[in-house]
Amino acid sequence: MEDISAYKLACTIARILDNKKGADIKILNIANVSVLADYFVICSGDSSTQVKALSDNVKAKVKEIFQRKPCGDEKDIKNKWNLIDYGDVVVHVLHREERETYAIEKFWNHAFMVEEDKWIAESEVFADLLR
Repeated sequence: MEDISAYKLACTIARILDNKKGADIKILNIANVSVLADYFVICSGDSSTQVKALSDNVKAKVKEIFQRKPCGDEKDIKNKWNLIDYGDVVVHVLHREERETYAIEKFWNHAFMVEEDKWIAESEVFADLLR
C-alpha cells in the first residue's frame, strides 16, 4: 500500500479503537507544539484486559493494512497504560483510572484536537478493512 500520511494513520487508528469499543477516543495534533510526534491518539479501556486487547488490535490492523510495525511499544507492569509509537503517531491506550490520573489532554491542552466527525470521515476509505 502507498505511504500514508500521519493524519490519515491517526484517524484510522482512532477508528480501529472505536470499532473495538475503545472509550473517549481523542486525536491531538501536537506537530506545532512538540517534536515527539505529529499526533497523539488517546483511548480508554475499562480493564487491563481491554487495554491489552485494544493495543494488540491496533498493532495487528496497522501491520495488516499498512505493513507498518511500531518503532516502539511499551506498557506498564499492570497493563494499565500501553504506548505504541509509530514515529509520527503515538497511541496511548490507558485504563480509565490512569487516564484520569495522568490527564494527557490537559497537559497537551495547547494542541489542536481533531473532531470525531473529521477522523471518522478521514478513515472511511478503510472502513471495510477494519471490520
